[in-house]
Amino acid sequence: MTTQQRIAITGGTLIDGIASEARPNPGVYVFGNVISKVGPLSDGEKQEWASAKVIDASGQYVMPGLIDSHCHMSLHQGALPGVKFPSSAEFCALWAGRNATQILHAGVTGISVPGGKWFADVAVRDSINGGLLKGPRMFVAGRGLTPYGGIFDQTLAWTPELGGDTGPTASAGVVCNTIDQFVTEVRRQSRFAVDMIKVADSYWGDIQTVSQAELRAVVEEAHRRNLKVCIHARGSGSTRDSAKAGVDWIFHCDWATDEDLDAVAAGGMPIVPAFTSPHIAVVHGAQLGFPEKMRDRLKRQLDVNYRAIQKARERGIRILAGTDSGNLAAYGHGRWHGMELEIFVKEIGMSPMEAIRSATSLNAMTIGLEGRTGAIQDGMLADIIIWDRDPIADISTLYKTEHLKLVMKDGEIVDRTTEGYLPLKIEPPRA
Repeated sequence: MTTQQRIAITGGTLIDGIASEARPNPGVYVFGNVISKVGPLSDGEKQEWASAKVIDASGQYVMPGLIDSHCHMSLHQGALPGVKFPSSAEFCALWAGRNATQILHAGVTGISVPGGKWFADVAVRDSINGGLLKGPRMFVAGRGLTPYGGIFDQTLAWTPELGGDTGPTASAGVVCNTIDQFVTEVRRQSRFAVDMIKVADSYWGDIQTVSQAELRAVVEEAHRRNLKVCIHARGSGSTRDSAKAGVDWIFHCDWATDEDLDAVAAGGMPIVPAFTSPHIAVVHGAQLGFPEKMRDRLKRQLDVNYRAIQKARERGIRILAGTDSGNLAAYGHGRWHGMELEIFVKEIGMSPMEAIRSATSLNAMTIGLEGRTGAIQDGMLADIIIWDRDPIADISTLYKTEHLKLVMKDGEIVDRTTEGYLPLKIEPPRA
């Protein structure tokens, strides 16, 4: 039987993911994969912890591992020399596995994966849980459920042999055009062990492609099978109908009106705006191959989205942190995961501590672990990161990994120096 390790983190400043203020670290004591105690040890406990491994965090900042609630793993693959089939199920799974390690090394100990190719992300999640790979906790969807005109609709009318009405099998979406098709796909994905169902409305949100009746059917079937439901909903109608249908969280909400946001507030579900990817496309889009017209459109829509999320926050709607990492703009896994928090502070008016909570204790629901991770408290899972710079004073610290001194996931200190996990020189896919 393996002896569970005791680790004591002493000194420094504690940002626990719950409190509204940081405080001097009173001592964080980890036994196995659980935070056994936060606070001073009694005389009796001191003897019990005398042989613990001590991590001195003096002058540093101790906080829960970050959680990214919108992170794609197998959505896009870069061009590697000699790879003939980068969209094969086998290559997608290996690619996603490598991405998982990069993400963990950036201090992200949990991710929610709203769609990818094949069931590659399910395989990577299971490989991590089984100890074959090192990576964050993963809560995953399969291919996005999308009707004709939805963002993942890749059907080609002149080549039905590539998939016909269901879309090419190597795409990140499966086309569903009737309630029966939506329900059948929920059942199929449940059979192959997804954690959640992703529904995908239109690209820009200027039309609504998924009806409220279809959404209700998806939610009813998914919840009956203990699956969560999330939706890509940039438009007004899809935002409102998603809330009325009872989805678990909504992505984007760009064009949400006051009436739409009132429906979301009444429904009680959070919004994940995922600003980071369009922000990067606007700022760095020329180098990434995004056409000028698209960059201009993204900039206008991003400004509208900021205003909608400000109104959502005023209504008390929970705003959660997701970056859309793995999409074409935010392509570098492990690079941008803390940027969403900086945008929350600068554009939405959050305090740094409020933004941090959005990526820790509040975000735990998006990985199925609400109340079990995302905070440094007694009994929580031991997902902990330590920085050498104050993220409250400078929230951008959280995506500048040169300041990240330690990553602990499940009570295990991550070896971030392993040569096999160093960044590769990869040509990203073009927009």
